[in-house]
Amino acid sequence: MTFKRCFDPVADARTRVLILGSLPGEASLAHQQYYAHKQNKFWHLVGEVIGEDLVAMEYETRLHTLREHRVGLWDVVAQARREGSLDGDIRDHEGNDLVALIERLPALEAIAFNGGTAARIGERILGAHARHMTILRLPSSSPAYASMNFAAKLVQWRALDEFAGEPDDRNGARLGKRATR
Repeated sequence: MTFKRCFDPVADARTRVLILGSLPGEASLAHQQYYAHKQNKFWHLVGEVIGEDLVAMEYETRLHTLREHRVGLWDVVAQARREGSLDGDIRDHEGNDLVALIERLPALEAIAFNGGTAARIGERILGAHARHMTILRLPSSSPAYASMNFAAKLVQWRALDEFAGEPDDRNGARLGKRATR
C-alpha cells in the first residue's frame, strides 16, 4: 500500500467552523489541493452555503474565500497507508493533532466532519474536547458516497450556515447575509 500524508490546515484566529475530511485522495495528492477530484462536490456544497462560486475560482482564491467566511479546513488523518482514494482502504493511520489546532482557534464554535470515516476518527482524537463545541456530522462530499444525491447532501450541509459568516468589512463589522440566499 502507498503511504500518504495530509496537507497543512487552512484556518486562522477568526475561524468559526472547521471542516475535517479524512485524508486527501489520489487526485488531491496529484494536484496538491484539497478536494481536487472533479466529481467531489465539496467546493459546490460549501460554495452554496457561503454564497460564493468557489468552483469558478483558482485554488488559492478558494482557500482565501473560505478563510474570509470564517471556514477552516483540514483532515483527521495525518498519514496512512492507502491504495486508491477510498476511506475504507485507510490502514495504519496516524491522526492529526486536532486538539492543538482547535486550541489555537479562539473563535472556533463548531467542527464539521465531511463523512463518516472523518467523524469516527476525529471524534476519537478530540475526546472530551468535542463536548465544548457544536459537532456536525455531514454526508461525505465524495463521489464514492453516491447513496445520497447533491440536493439531499446540501440540506444537511446547510447546518454550516449558522457558523460560516460573510466577510468582515475593514472595520471588523460583520456584514449581513447576502440577499440571494
